[in-house]
Amino acid sequence: MTAQTIPKEVFAETIMQFLEPVRRYLEDPSVSEVMINGPNQIYIERKGRLELVPAKFESREALTAALRNMAQYVGKHIDEQRPILEGRLPDGSRIEAILPPAAPDGPHVAIRRFFQETLTVEKLIGFGAMPEDAAVALHAFVASKLNILVAGGTGSGKTSMLNALSSFIPEGERVVVLEDSRELQLQRDHVVQLEARPPDPKGRGAVTIRDLFRATLRMRPDRIVVGEIRGGEALDLIQAMTSGHGGCLSTLHATYPKDTLARLETMAMMSDVSMPLFALRIQLASAVNLIVQTGRLQDGSRKITHITEVTGFDPKTDTYLTQDVFVRRYNGFGPGGEVLSDFVPSGVLPKCLNVLHEHGMDIPASMYDAASRGPVQTHG
Repeated sequence: MTAQTIPKEVFAETIMQFLEPVRRYLEDPSVSEVMINGPNQIYIERKGRLELVPAKFESREALTAALRNMAQYVGKHIDEQRPILEGRLPDGSRIEAILPPAAPDGPHVAIRRFFQETLTVEKLIGFGAMPEDAAVALHAFVASKLNILVAGGTGSGKTSMLNALSSFIPEGERVVVLEDSRELQLQRDHVVQLEARPPDPKGRGAVTIRDLFRATLRMRPDRIVVGEIRGGEALDLIQAMTSGHGGCLSTLHATYPKDTLARLETMAMMSDVSMPLFALRIQLASAVNLIVQTGRLQDGSRKITHITEVTGFDPKTDTYLTQDVFVRRYNGFGPGGEVLSDFVPSGVLPKCLNVLHEHGMDIPASMYDAASRGPVQTHG
């Protein structure tokens, strides 16, 4: 019997029974990740901090049986010959598991929770991830069809931020979403969700993000959203951005805005299209308009750390030209160890201001006020 012949609800309950030792954490909305390091050591992530919990599996065999059950649900196999499992649980949570011999002390499992409730802009403001004037600026940038990358480290809130930014897409636009596995919950009505598919055990039937990208360009998209850039599809996205498909949104892993452009460049070079590096850099600098950088601070809180405008590429110095339009200013630590910081306009006006005005949009008054006072110091 396969997952296709068993009702989803039955499979979901079966899997939760196998995962009984960690079930309470998988059903706890405050837990964002469950990490199983072999049967006897289990950590959870709550509010950005790791915490060892007393839960344990009966044995290595019990944990392995649970993983085989999950593999069946996602139509895959996991054993000593194929020791890595990637997939999603019935509720959408993402699972990554590695079996011995690849994980000698394992199995090791990480389950990234999928939350049905979408984080709205208002909630992100309420959590202190960004202030209201930054949200007003981002609304103007998205509505004006600028191409925006959301970058950050693992668990820094990239997906939540991309979901929130999607609420600024004007109603009436057709949005096509490309993902490896479905995680985005875009806050719009006219959304076409496309999902890549890995090959079956015999190597057949794969559908890559690049395959989907080529099809997408013929599906009359007003906006193209790529859940995460991981490889050669970076070049497809760059070329779409520079050929009239404005307002593209995507995420990628990078720690600082300058790293984001270098990472995108590296991934674009993974494509099978050979292009002189100089030409690629000129095209990339022209394609990407803004970088929204997310970060997880020392106290575990997730914040936007920069909103950075990409203004071009300088062939003389071989560098991308960028300027921060919002920056996070750090002011030490509070009595409970929390990081004290505020997210403020940098005092530099974006060069894309005329594009905003063409779309009937404008930046908040605080950005004009800051520009009249001059650049801010980011370390207090």
